[in-house]
Amino acid sequence: MKLNRPTSWFLLAFGVWSWFIWVTFVKNLWQDGSGLAFDDAGDPTAYFWVHLLLAITSFLLGTVVGLIGLRAVRALRREEREE
Repeated sequence: MKLNRPTSWFLLAFGVWSWFIWVTFVKNLWQDGSGLAFDDAGDPTAYFWVHLLLAITSFLLGTVVGLIGLRAVRALRREEREE
């Protein structure tokens, strides 16, 4: 399957954006002072574990989508050089 240029760049940008957003989210989750992520004893709560699982899933999906976009952009550039 061949992707066009806008789609390729969109997928690559989505992968980068996903990493930026979720890294920031995990940092904020880890430093949570509201008591949602950690209980009074400092142990992680269910809220923490669920949101960490969401972040990990988003990291994986963002990586896969970003790599598809990167490969498509590289393929388009190779085609341009061969023409």
